[in-house]
Amino acid sequence: MDRTERIIALDRLLRAARRPVPVTRLQEELGCSRATVYRDIAYLRDALMAPVVGDGEAGFQYDKDEAERFELPGLWLTSEELQALLAMQQLLARSSGDMLTSALAPLQQRVEKLLETHARGKRWPLERIRVIAHRLRRMDEHVFRIVASAVLDRRRLTFDYRARSTGETTRRSVSPQRLTHYRDNWYLDAWDEDREGLRSFSVDRIGNPRLLDEAAHDIDDATLDAHLASSYGIFSGAPKGWATIRFSAKAARWVADERWHSQQQGRFLADGRYELKLPYSVPRELLMDILQYGADAEIVEPRALREQLRAHLQLALSNYQDDTP
Repeated sequence: MDRTERIIALDRLLRAARRPVPVTRLQEELGCSRATVYRDIAYLRDALMAPVVGDGEAGFQYDKDEAERFELPGLWLTSEELQALLAMQQLLARSSGDMLTSALAPLQQRVEKLLETHARGKRWPLERIRVIAHRLRRMDEHVFRIVASAVLDRRRLTFDYRARSTGETTRRSVSPQRLTHYRDNWYLDAWDEDREGLRSFSVDRIGNPRLLDEAAHDIDDATLDAHLASSYGIFSGAPKGWATIRFSAKAARWVADERWHSQQQGRFLADGRYELKLPYSVPRELLMDILQYGADAEIVEPRALREQLRAHLQLALSNYQDDTP
């Protein structure tokens, strides 16, 4: 542990301590000699003006009244924290299809400089961090920035919305509530002022956005969670029912470790199969996820959902009928 990391660790130890921390414990936590502990304490107190009180016999701690007003100057992170931050930056940049690369470039440059300081000339192999996006949709960075600004500044927003299901374009006026990243794509959860209801908009289908001067109408978190997070997937709304799906013993090894929904219920059956129960509103996305398991998945109930999947399978099978004589 180098000096910077020792100072960070020392600050956290003294800040969390309810009573003086003995020098022997500081040695153990910092992995250094007694003399080094005293040097770091002196640097923290004299150079950084930390409210350190105590002595070598009773131990050291922060003055309780002064500790709340003291912060280490600048950005103080350990090597591990910097590496984790850089990894998160890579994840965010690459999962957005390089859309946010320019916006995140200043942060990446600063983090890389801090890492160079810690590494003493060592190069960090960023190519070892891979993020492979799945079914990522193309999105306009300018549109994303305006939408994000509306969410964070709590301002109303107008935009053209091209519905994927119908191809129809309508002008919307909304009060943004949340920006949601789901399955490698971004969605705007908002209160639709004209339709007087909560809606989710795929950001890649938003065009010509314009920020308004009016403040956004805020919906409380409980209402948002009930409407947008209670049913399966991004196709939100009040749950219309619960689906019960049974998976083969082979598929169970994967499904049992997957999180399909925050309220899901799962159990292994005596024969090794896995039974999953979860709420849903619009069945489209749920059916798509079940279909990817093919013969290893079976909808048990409700009957209507089971019949809907049967119809999908029959239509799919009709595409493979052999028409040759």
